[in-house]
Amino acid sequence: MGVSGPASGSAPAIPVGKLGLRFDRAAVEGAGSAGWRVIEVVSQGPAEVAGVRLGDVVTSVDGVRVSNTLSLDSLLMGKVDKRVAVMVTTNGASREVAIRPVTLATEKALLYRQWVESRRAYVAKASGGRLGYVHMFDMGQGSLDQLHLDLDAENHGRDGVVVDVRNNNGGFVNAYAIDVFARRGYMQFQNRGSITTPARITLGQRSLERPTVLVVNQHSLSDAEDFTEGYRALKLGQVVGEPTAGWIIFTSNVNLVDGTTLRIPFSRVSDGNGKGMEMVPRPVDVNVTRPIGESYAGRDSQLDVAVATLLKQLGDARK
Repeated sequence: MGVSGPASGSAPAIPVGKLGLRFDRAAVEGAGSAGWRVIEVVSQGPAEVAGVRLGDVVTSVDGVRVSNTLSLDSLLMGKVDKRVAVMVTTNGASREVAIRPVTLATEKALLYRQWVESRRAYVAKASGGRLGYVHMFDMGQGSLDQLHLDLDAENHGRDGVVVDVRNNNGGFVNAYAIDVFARRGYMQFQNRGSITTPARITLGQRSLERPTVLVVNQHSLSDAEDFTEGYRALKLGQVVGEPTAGWIIFTSNVNLVDGTTLRIPFSRVSDGNGKGMEMVPRPVDVNVTRPIGESYAGRDSQLDVAVATLLKQLGDARK
């Protein structure tokens, strides 16, 4: 349940532009710093498009010299999609680059896609190139559309695919997503002079038709738990990670005359046997809890175990 008050009518906040850069903290906070060294450039972000690279040193932004007392956000307030001059030093040579900052929401979306691609590369390396990877951010229509895009030729070309719904806070499309992984091939087509392809895919139906393993954690919520239940009930593969949150109930908004919004439950959710699912986390087949801080070492133990689990299922068989 939840409640939120009516809009206050205050003026909207001025958006702060984002460059798509992360700086060395010691350089930013150090007294008398000669510049801020770049330690991360967000993939496809405004700074990368402008030509800023790892190791570059930013010395000024919009004509203001950087220092340990400078607030970068204050310089970029109201600068979304406006040209901002940034002085950059590379191996001692200075140059000016023009960057068009993006909104915080856009930068977060870019960071998310960067993370997905890093997980995809991680799974490919851990599996010796045999397995693909997809992640669903939530269970909304946009994420379902992205799933269809991410199940591209590369993933279809793998022996199997790791399906990841960790930190997925739910939505309403679990049944449609399950269908993609549950459908099985029954026929093939071969156009003259071309290769043989599954009939479903040739006819335009979304279908993976590859063995999968599902990865979940305690932050897989609501419809992500419905997805997990469907995956287990239909015996699509093993589930690796942590039991889900147990936050399964359908809620909707009710608006009051003063503008207050109430979020209240309307539908009880139960499994195929009629057992209530609310406050009952979905179990996993292989329990793996990530040690705190392991990401700083570049490890993802839940993905490691998921890869090993699916490879064991596949054995030495190749397509």
